[in-house]
Amino acid sequence: MNRTKYNMWLQYRPISNIKQYELLMNEISVFGDTPAIKSAKVEVDFALSKMLNQAIKVKGEDPTAKIVIGTIEKLGNLLNETQIQKLKSSNDEGYLLSSSNHQLKVIGNSDRAVLYGVHHLIRLVQLEKDISDLEIFQQPKNQFRMLNQWDNLDGSVERGYSGNSIFYKNGQIVQDKSRIKDYARYLSSVGINAISINNVNVWKEETYFITKKYLPEIKQIAEIFRAYGVTLYLSINFASPMAIGGLSTADPLDQSVKEWWRDKAAEIYEYIPDFGGFVVKADSEHRPGPFTYDRDHADGSNMLAEALEPFNGKVVWRCFVYNCLQDWRDRSTDRARAAFDHFKPLDGRFHENVILQIKNGPMDFQVREPVSPLIGAMPNTNQIIEFQVAQEYTGQQIDLCYLIPQWKQVLQFDTHIKGEGSSIEEIVAGNIHPYKYSGISAVSNIGDDENWTGNTLAQANLYGYGRLTWDPSLSAKEIAQEWIIQTFGNTETIIGTIEDMLLNSWEIYENYTAPLGVGWMVTPGVHYGPNIDGYEYSRWGTYHFADRDGIGVDRTKETGTGYTEQYEEPNQSKYNSLEHCPDELLLFFHYVPYKYMLKNGKSVIQHIYDTHFKGFNQVDGLIERWDSLKQYIDEDRFENVQDRLQRQKANAREWRDQINTYFYRKSRINDQHNRTIY
Repeated sequence: MNRTKYNMWLQYRPISNIKQYELLMNEISVFGDTPAIKSAKVEVDFALSKMLNQAIKVKGEDPTAKIVIGTIEKLGNLLNETQIQKLKSSNDEGYLLSSSNHQLKVIGNSDRAVLYGVHHLIRLVQLEKDISDLEIFQQPKNQFRMLNQWDNLDGSVERGYSGNSIFYKNGQIVQDKSRIKDYARYLSSVGINAISINNVNVWKEETYFITKKYLPEIKQIAEIFRAYGVTLYLSINFASPMAIGGLSTADPLDQSVKEWWRDKAAEIYEYIPDFGGFVVKADSEHRPGPFTYDRDHADGSNMLAEALEPFNGKVVWRCFVYNCLQDWRDRSTDRARAAFDHFKPLDGRFHENVILQIKNGPMDFQVREPVSPLIGAMPNTNQIIEFQVAQEYTGQQIDLCYLIPQWKQVLQFDTHIKGEGSSIEEIVAGNIHPYKYSGISAVSNIGDDENWTGNTLAQANLYGYGRLTWDPSLSAKEIAQEWIIQTFGNTETIIGTIEDMLLNSWEIYENYTAPLGVGWMVTPGVHYGPNIDGYEYSRWGTYHFADRDGIGVDRTKETGTGYTEQYEEPNQSKYNSLEHCPDELLLFFHYVPYKYMLKNGKSVIQHIYDTHFKGFNQVDGLIERWDSLKQYIDEDRFENVQDRLQRQKANAREWRDQINTYFYRKSRINDQHNRTIY
């Protein structure tokens, strides 16, 4: 195995200026022996030994050691009153890094917090930061920082672009769980604290994960994650009482169904006392749910919540609910409306241990779409936002697409739900409404490829997701720099070149794919490569409504689907107005003629031509910049990215040619620059 590819950002390469870290070379004392504390002890010993290129003396509990690590319960007597009060005022995952009087202290409010503090210290050393005068208080802004694995028992990964599952193989849970342990290390290093380990589409055998057939091995996986501060969840089949319980119904109001789930919850907690709870996809894309019994989503989720409540378990209920067989040719129907229409009327009816998981946009992780109006629209119902680290519609970890800038835009969006300042960031942090549970979740992008993410540069999205969910104030540039230095080293040429590639990649990908927010136009099922009229359920037409006169979806309240009414003012008026709608979302909200003039002075059709030619040329620029790093990057990782960029170029060419040809033939309007369009 090539450890450099495998280690992602935990390379722990020797640093250049060892002298400034002489304090670390002496002795470290770690207080406590819980699983998380033991993980912190192992990690700090391993990391510092490698980075400082010498053995580190890790000793027993000695408060006079040069570095002391432990909880406030163990080491509070080493703190002054101000430090104690600051820690006590932070949440359970808060910690302090302090260096004074020739001693460095890493002290957390919990075992998990100590582990986060240790990783923070390691990161500072790997970034070669000065640690001689530290006084850092940290706590995560988001309570839930979760990943959803879409892994199947046969070893496949739905929307997986990095090989097969690290959890399952050939219909069994893997026996060698060392790779799962390493995954837990990566997650803890960026502050991820929850994970569901099976696909939200729970089929056949996976339904049995909540039975004695699989719980003993799932218990082992839970123990691995527990040692790294990560709580385990399972996706469930809503119809499990019928599928594996022998009942004739899964009606959530049926007493026998309620009793079955109560018994099932008790059984699970016998194996995993700190089990997080269930992730549920119901009544969407042919998955069973409460609609079968004329019940609603509050009925369905509350039934599960009652079963989990005695054990402090949670129900994470996905709001990706729409009629996949609706007639998209009927312009009065609108998939974008679905989540809001289904869930908004139910506000206040959900139990306090139910959390609604809402995709960041109203459609499905497109390269550009507006923020879902459902986020924050239910003041009495816990919510978390869902991102997709896996690049399903953004290049599938073949094409480079650094997603942190996109997520930053989403989090900074001001909903005006409770007036100005009601940003998505503050809503999901629980600072706008009195949510008991809130935060951020995302679909993971890892598999059993040697480098975990298929494209080495796609590791930046996983790293960035963790760092951003912990601290949304970090810029996309700061996160990129951290990842680059830890992954490739502290060489100025490497940092500048890869940073430029990452920060421009989202715009480049958007340029040669879907224009002005219209979205989709990808090959159905595959979701990679262009198919302009492609629709997942093909007999129902297209998403973009392009004809000989124009393109776009009319979602206005006067003449369209009325989707714009789901937003609060002033967003409602901004999106509803053709004049004020941002150009990048124009075709999401409006149908316009091809000669409609954008705010940049170009017509829609000329913008389509120009951006697709530009995007293809920009990929050439990515290749040129990466090739300039050949002497700085190890051969395996250099060739991996080089190969992906060549594949991206082929994809960009196909998008450019098909999109431009399609819209030229639709509009019969020539390119102003007389470039070849077939």
